[in-house]
Amino acid sequence: MSARGEQAQSGRLGRQVQQGQRSSKVAVVTGASSGIGAATARRLAAAGYRVALVARRRDRLESLVDEIHRSGGQAEIVVADLSDEDECARVYDQVRRAYGTIDVLINNAGLGWYGFGDDMPWALARQMIEVNVAAVVRLTLLFLSEMKAQGRGHIINVGSIVGSIPSQGVALYSATKSFIDALTTSLHRELRGTGVRISVVRAGAVATPFFDAAAEKNGLRIPVEWLAVAPEVVARRIQGLLRRPARVAYVPRVLAIVPWIELAFGWLMDLIGPLLLRFQTQRSG
Repeated sequence: MSARGEQAQSGRLGRQVQQGQRSSKVAVVTGASSGIGAATARRLAAAGYRVALVARRRDRLESLVDEIHRSGGQAEIVVADLSDEDECARVYDQVRRAYGTIDVLINNAGLGWYGFGDDMPWALARQMIEVNVAAVVRLTLLFLSEMKAQGRGHIINVGSIVGSIPSQGVALYSATKSFIDALTTSLHRELRGTGVRISVVRAGAVATPFFDAAAEKNGLRIPVEWLAVAPEVVARRIQGLLRRPARVAYVPRVLAIVPWIELAFGWLMDLIGPLLLRFQTQRSG
């Protein structure tokens, strides 16, 4: 984005902040153009938060902002490609200049892929690491410094149950979500007594464009799609965490048993999992 475009966008954010504020709380939501991010933005705006929506697709963000404004909420867009480290820093700077202090950061942006690990193009693998890991770390550390200085704030990282139960077909994706689990747990322990909270949502399958995007890369669909819950279910859990903070939240809640399944039956997955992936690959071929 050009310097002029950035200044114009920052100016729009600033004007929005000055108009009819219903709440002093500000939430930043990444990956807000669809799915969990959009559903979360709607809920937070309805609850009175001023919401900064971060994603690449301007048209979808503008449509969501219009919807939120029609419902009486406050929201503005920050168009950014979070696979670019400089763009992450720009998001922080732009939102910070416009709103001053930030109360909530929802790290939701992410991408996936399904298939044998060695079939995954390196360009896509690198992009997944940049968005799912590097961008989360960059934004978390930037906003965390501000939150600690003000003595309050909450960061919620949208993870996945496969971070706790690594599965065939999603090797790198599982690894990125395991990283987010470890990062969140470590920071949670560091932040005791600071007034700042950090949580991870370990979601199961969610009915979002994620499945279509993953399948477009190699033609394979993630087989648990039929178990998917609506994005609004995850958004409701995220909002619940803001009222009653916890280090970990499972969606749906029954998935809290999954880590124990991995411990007890990981050997069975070692045997059956590769056969299922091989069968699906042959069928799609």
